[in-house]
Order: sequence, then structure tokens, then C-alpha cells
Amino acid sequence: MAGAWLCRLGVDGAVVARDRASAALPGRAVLTGLAVRRGVLRTRAGQAGLAFSALSAAGLIALERRGRQAAGHLEAALAAGLGPGYRSRIRRPRLPAADAGAVTAARRGVARMWRVRRAYVHDAGISYGNHGRSNLLDIWRRPSLPRAAAPVLLQVPGGAWVTGNKTGQAYPLMSHLAGQGRVCVSMSYRLSPKAAWPAQIVDVKRVLAWVKEHIAGYGGDPRFVAITGGSAGGHLPALAALSAGDPAFQPGFEDAGTTVQAAVPFYGVYDWTPAHWDKAGIEEFLLRFGIMNQPYTQAPGLYEQASPLSRAGRHAPPFFILHGDQDVLAPVQQARLLASRLRDAGRPVVYAGLPGAQHAFDITGPPRAAGAAHR
Repeated sequence: MAGAWLCRLGVDGAVVARDRASAALPGRAVLTGLAVRRGVLRTRAGQAGLAFSALSAAGLIALERRGRQAAGHLEAALAAGLGPGYRSRIRRPRLPAADAGAVTAARRGVARMWRVRRAYVHDAGISYGNHGRSNLLDIWRRPSLPRAAAPVLLQVPGGAWVTGNKTGQAYPLMSHLAGQGRVCVSMSYRLSPKAAWPAQIVDVKRVLAWVKEHIAGYGGDPRFVAITGGSAGGHLPALAALSAGDPAFQPGFEDAGTTVQAAVPFYGVYDWTPAHWDKAGIEEFLLRFGIMNQPYTQAPGLYEQASPLSRAGRHAPPFFILHGDQDVLAPVQQARLLASRLRDAGRPVVYAGLPGAQHAFDITGPPRAAGAAHR
């Protein structure tokens, strides 16, 4: 029985910790040591289980090393898309001396993530709409930023359009940028099935309008707003960046400015039409969870309207698209196609496909998350 338990430990560890290998190894080592002390090596099954667990651990270490190569892949993609001297053109805000040495999330861990939140979220639970807790945002910043000085990043959470909120996602990215003197805004939005499409994108647009009007009071520069997010939070930023001023997504605030200067979607779904469903089962999911109320055959325009691929064109801002090449939830082919269409339209675009990376590779701060944040 102990041998089977060790085998199970090896299998579970390999599945759960693909992008978080070193975080899983200490606990595995402790549990394996306890099993050895209880006599697991006295049976052949136990010996076999221990051997399998050791092989699994070696595989996780190899995955960890592969994850640490992500920074190199990202840097190469940026240099290819922007030119090898792109870093020299980055404008960095002047930081007050009193803020020097602020904490960042360069290291992993859930506890670390919450510590950096306390360090940077000085303005939390701000209302931007009329839908209660679903329409709240937090602002990440250094406390002493000059007025209207810093570039702004809007972080849109993922969660398949049915879950997720302004806490718990993109902490490595937002803490790094806040530590560098930028302003980040994290938001919650209405979710299905309580709120059907296009409620989610309407709320994203409403936050953009709020940022344009109010962010100067928190040290942000409303003239430079970028947008990012992963999964559903990758789809929504891409769509928002490609639909500035679309009245269908701005009911009651049609004249508000919602343009962005850059979009950085992570592992998003970029097409809701049948052309690129492949094996993703997108329509079935959208209908089952009440995101869409009509099938594609009855409302093709609604699905096309919600698809960033249908909107990629000359009006697009610069894009930096990140996707894992092993993503089993959001087809990587859609990310590649979005990058290709933007290039064909003559728009600046960088595409980084991360070898070995799965969906949600940046959630808890593994090496790929740090690499993406620091780029």
C-alpha cells in the first residue's frame, strides 16, 4: 500500500507541479522520508514506489530548469520584435528616495504574494460601476509617486468568464512594476451565469474610462495605459484593445475614451467562431455556463463581435502575446494566428511561445512568471 501511495505521489506531483516544480519538491521529500521511516523499503512494492517517486522528482527538477529558460525565450522574442536595443528606449519614472528598497515578488510562494500586496495596495475596493462587489478595483503603487507621472497597467483577471476577481492573480507582475514606479490597476467584473456576455467586456471598458478620468490622482499617467491578463483575462484585454470606442461595449458611456497604448495578453482564447474551435469545445462551454445565451447558428454576429481575431487590423495598438506551447485549455494556434494577423496589418507585435509551459503558468510565481514580469 505504501508503494502504491508513493507511485501516486509521483504521478500527482508530475501533473500538478509542471510549472511549479521546486515548490512541490520539499513537501514530497518530507512525505517520502516519512514513508521510508515506516518501513516502505521492506517490500518490493515499496521499493518500486520509491524508485518511481525518485524518477518523478528528477523529472520535476528538469521541468524547473526548463522553466528557468523562459527569461531567455522572452528576451529573444522582444529583441526580435523590437530590436536589440529596445531597453535603452524605455522611459523609467523617477522614484522618490524614501521608496527605495521596496519589497517585490521576485521569489515564489503564496505568502510572499500576500506580503507584496500589503506593500503596494494602498487604495483598495474603489467602486467604478453600479454592480457592487463585482465593480471594484485596487490600485498598486508606491506611496510617494508624483501626480500623473507613471505609466499605467490594467490587470484583468482570468477564470473562464465565470470566476475570478481582483485579488490573487498577476502578483509577480504587478509587484515588479509597482516596485519600478509604475501604477497597476486590478479589477473585478461581472461573471456568468449571473451576468451574460457582453457584461464582462463592458466592465473592462468601464474601468478603462475610469482610469482615464481618475488615475492621475493616484500617480498614474492617463496618456499611457496598457492592458494585460491571462486566460479569460487574456481574451478580454485583447478584445478591449481592438474595440476602442465600440458603442456595443460602452452602453451609456459611448463617448468615453477607452483606447490603450499596448496590450499584453497571456494564454487567451482569441476566437469564439467555428473557424478555430478545433478541439477546444468553446461553444459548448460558453453555452453550458451561461456566458452566451444563444448558439452560434442563431447569433453568429455576437460570437464574431466577441472574437479578437475578427478585429485584428491596422487600428491595433502594439501587442505582446504570451502563450505556453503545451497549453491544453486555450489553443496556442489562436495566439500564433492573432500575432500573424497583426503583423500582416503592419502593427507592432511580439509573440513569445514558451516551451513546455501550460495554462496559467504565472499564477503563483514560478520561474516563468518571474521571467515574464521582468521583461
